[in-house]
Amino acid sequence: MALAAVLAALYAAYVFYFSVTSFQVVQVRVVDALLPLSVIFGPPAIAGVTLGVFVGNLLGSPFGPIDIVGGTVANFVAASLAWFVGRRRFKGSWLLAIAIEIAAVTVIVGSCLVILTSSPDVPLWVGWVEFLASETIAIGILGYPLLKAVDRATRGNASMPVV
Repeated sequence: MALAAVLAALYAAYVFYFSVTSFQVVQVRVVDALLPLSVIFGPPAIAGVTLGVFVGNLLGSPFGPIDIVGGTVANFVAASLAWFVGRRRFKGSWLLAIAIEIAAVTVIVGSCLVILTSSPDVPLWVGWVEFLASETIAIGILGYPLLKAVDRATRGNASMPVV
């Protein structure tokens, strides 16, 4: 419960305080680097990043309910799928989990943003390509090393939940 609350607060605070960069078609939400933590912390991390995006988008999104719901669903789906795949711990499972998170957030949020900000003749794949780059930076380039560092730091600590 405490981990979920900390992750939710971190996520929401980032989105709110950096709202200038948090609500664009091309955005890098550095806080999305927290999503891969769902691989090792499971449901508490999933709840934290899901609640965090809900609160952050509720407080700051100029796009209203579609962005609030879309972002919340995206983080829940991405973190849940990553946990499901990553906890298997087969060779490459964490990389596959990260790729799934990037794809899920890209498709869900990228679609919402294209629908909300583009003319009707802009195809969805344009938004996906634009959003893919930012999610690759946040989740892949920043989140994967964070996941590995947290795993190393908590591996010998019996008080940390192992999922």
